[in-house]
Amino acid sequence: MPQTQNQQDGQGGQNQQSRRSPLLNNHLFLYLTEFFAGMAVMAVELGASRLLAPYFSSSQIVWTIIIGTIMIAMALGNLYGGRKADQDPDPDRLYLRILIAALWIAAIPFAGKYLIVAIAGALAITISTGFLTWAAFLSCMIIFVFPLFLLGTVTPSLVKYTTDSLDNNAQIVGRLGACNTIGSIIGTFLPTFVTIPAVGTAVTFLIFSGILLALGLVYFLTSGRRRRMAAGMTAAFVVLSAIGCGGSFAFWEKGLTYEGESIYNYLQVKDLPDRTIFSTNVLFGVQSVKMKTNSLTGMYYDYALAAPVTAGFAEKEKPSVLVLGMGTGTFAQQTRRYFPGADIEGVEIDGKITTLSHRYFGVSEDIPVATYDGRAYLQGTNRKYDVIMVDAYQDITIPFQMSSAEFFREVRDHLNPGGVMVVNMNMRSDQPEGIDAWLTDTIASVFPNVATADVPGNTNRELFASADADIVNTFRTKAGSAEDPALKALSEEISAAMVVPETGDRIFTDDKAPVELLGMREIDDLIADELGYYKQILKRDGIRGLMNEL
Repeated sequence: MPQTQNQQDGQGGQNQQSRRSPLLNNHLFLYLTEFFAGMAVMAVELGASRLLAPYFSSSQIVWTIIIGTIMIAMALGNLYGGRKADQDPDPDRLYLRILIAALWIAAIPFAGKYLIVAIAGALAITISTGFLTWAAFLSCMIIFVFPLFLLGTVTPSLVKYTTDSLDNNAQIVGRLGACNTIGSIIGTFLPTFVTIPAVGTAVTFLIFSGILLALGLVYFLTSGRRRRMAAGMTAAFVVLSAIGCGGSFAFWEKGLTYEGESIYNYLQVKDLPDRTIFSTNVLFGVQSVKMKTNSLTGMYYDYALAAPVTAGFAEKEKPSVLVLGMGTGTFAQQTRRYFPGADIEGVEIDGKITTLSHRYFGVSEDIPVATYDGRAYLQGTNRKYDVIMVDAYQDITIPFQMSSAEFFREVRDHLNPGGVMVVNMNMRSDQPEGIDAWLTDTIASVFPNVATADVPGNTNRELFASADADIVNTFRTKAGSAEDPALKALSEEISAAMVVPETGDRIFTDDKAPVELLGMREIDDLIADELGYYKQILKRDGIRGLMNEL
């Protein structure tokens, strides 16, 4: 007598039940699987941002790429997992996918940086526009999509294993969703505030991949199946952990004085024969420098000294300086050297950078540095200053709240009469819609007196602004009285470079400040200019010629 569909389904369910690990007879292990899978997804997402940041910055654009690609992976995983769970509801398949995802994530600390550099190198010589966007996008797709696709199969598969009838299916699905959400919350806070600052990005990946591995191992050990395979994956995880812990983001650099991470940044200190430099990016940019000979740096910090000259520091007994974006203190130390009586304060949001400033860059302990956001610090103090240095922009990571007209009004209100603001704009361009043109217009809408000076040999442009001092004429008058020969020669150089810019009505506000999109365009132009030489070699001599040149 032929069986009915219900009888066939019942036998299928009995066969599937007989294949299940005893752990799955109680839904607790399934809920734990959902909890830890949700935790791992968010931890990997945050780890992705820290893995990419030293190469492509941590801008909103990069975050958008990370979130977008991860959502694509999860959506595809949901579709695939649901279909496979209906076709063959064998839990072995789900926990095998979890083990594979765990191994892939464990390989990221070792292989990820090489893939990123390889992708960036390939794109640098093949595309003309959108380099950072494409490099970040392809890096995310290649490194992170596959393991998160596998983790995306977890929820629909667990719904299949935990739902026994329609009487309570909504309640069970709700519990699974709650477990996933709670795990995601913990997976958001734990890497940011605990594991990444304490042990770094690489070990963070290994911690959460180890949790996934443990889930799979517990399942297969209790089911009595595929134990040899589980043992092999465990051995592979141990090997990946051993080779992934000791790597450097800048793996081509030899003998870095310091490399580490904080809540906010990748941190690198490099010691050269004539200087010590600090950077938060491995591909481009120097944030601070200390000259071992106490000479001028040859960088924008020197040109920024035009601000204390214009503010008349030479005639003041104790002029005051506030540095927003202290870094490791280059401008503060330069000011202290040429104007010994200056009273200097710094604001630096990353306390670990302040620690490095004392350890490697000789910043005096008598220069107080507040660990705070620059704008929030201004809003919390009534003190006024003779010079305020705004040096919070690095590569394309420009805090929009420190680029708006509202922010510059705060700065203006904290300047003494005759006081000067100096802003380091690190991506100068002559394009009318470039980010420095927008910043100049924004500042000019707040300060009636604005002047700029392009720093030779790099991409920095210093902007000087005052509510009541004629910047150019005042500087040229006071610069002639400089006593120090180096400062006098520098002042003559700055005087020749200083101009009053033409301004328009392109204004950043707290409501609308597309700083990162504009910055991305500028970076693309700068990279295209730098790589033009190598593209010509590739076109003329091929890959072999390019490799010989490199």
